[in-house]
Amino acid sequence: MAIRFDGKVAIVTGAGNGLGRSHALALAARGARVVVNDLGGARDGTGSSLSAAETVVREIADKGGDAIANGANVTKDAEVAAMVDAAMKKWGRVDILVNNAGILRDKTFAKMEMDDFRLVVDVHLVGSANCTKAVWEIMRQQQYGRIVCTSSPSGLYGIFGQANYGAAKAGMIGFMNALHLEGGKYNIRVNLLSPSARTRMTEDIGIPEELLATMTPEAITAACLYLVSDDAPSRAIVSCAAGGYARAYVAETEGVYLPPAEQTPEAVAANWDKISDVNTVRYYDNSAGPNMNFLAKAKAYSK
Repeated sequence: MAIRFDGKVAIVTGAGNGLGRSHALALAARGARVVVNDLGGARDGTGSSLSAAETVVREIADKGGDAIANGANVTKDAEVAAMVDAAMKKWGRVDILVNNAGILRDKTFAKMEMDDFRLVVDVHLVGSANCTKAVWEIMRQQQYGRIVCTSSPSGLYGIFGQANYGAAKAGMIGFMNALHLEGGKYNIRVNLLSPSARTRMTEDIGIPEELLATMTPEAITAACLYLVSDDAPSRAIVSCAAGGYARAYVAETEGVYLPPAEQTPEAVAANWDKISDVNTVRYYDNSAGPNMNFLAKAKAYSK
């Protein structure tokens, strides 16, 4: 059955180029009314212009879709609130939020200024929180919401020279986990994309042209649209690139129990292979899971 968004209203940040543009166009093509948000700055976050967002809106309109352009800076609470107000005044609801806005200021940590660290975290992580906060109560009242945040392999696994970007993208995981737990009873589902695609953000990373050609934004959009559909899962991390899709997890090994007399660094070192045994990996629904695992081991020992 075709996935459609007729009657739905979507906000896509960073939608003037790359992934965001692809998401916005695809949502509109499938019936959504779209707020095309883009600050219009350079890759490092400097400058601003509404022209990129307006161009995407024209593309949507030319195909019979309905969209408005918005130039809010996602780090500015008042601008984000005004963006959401504009959507509410025009369409009366917000059903979908795709947090995609981002910048790059790559340097090794030794050479990185803390202002560059803070700004990247502010745009990616705090910006996503700002936009989500602005729609959260609306979605609670509607008893419906679909939110996607954009993480990265840099956040899941690390990339040289991206301590700031990786920290911001890893922070998305904790953000998603908490919102999944808080939003569930309101039919708000929250997920993460961890994409790799050919965009202006990745144009100089050294991947051969023949491989870059397969890394289309549209391949990422396929996963994004599923994650904001009526039947979307919640608390899923979807890794995707070049037509490949996989689900990433946060997991723990079974671990070991050390009685009080053995709770020493030497004992941890001696048991490191058991502690690290990937054959015993377990997945938990919330933070109580691993704690209960350890407490059960301690209780069993004390009997």
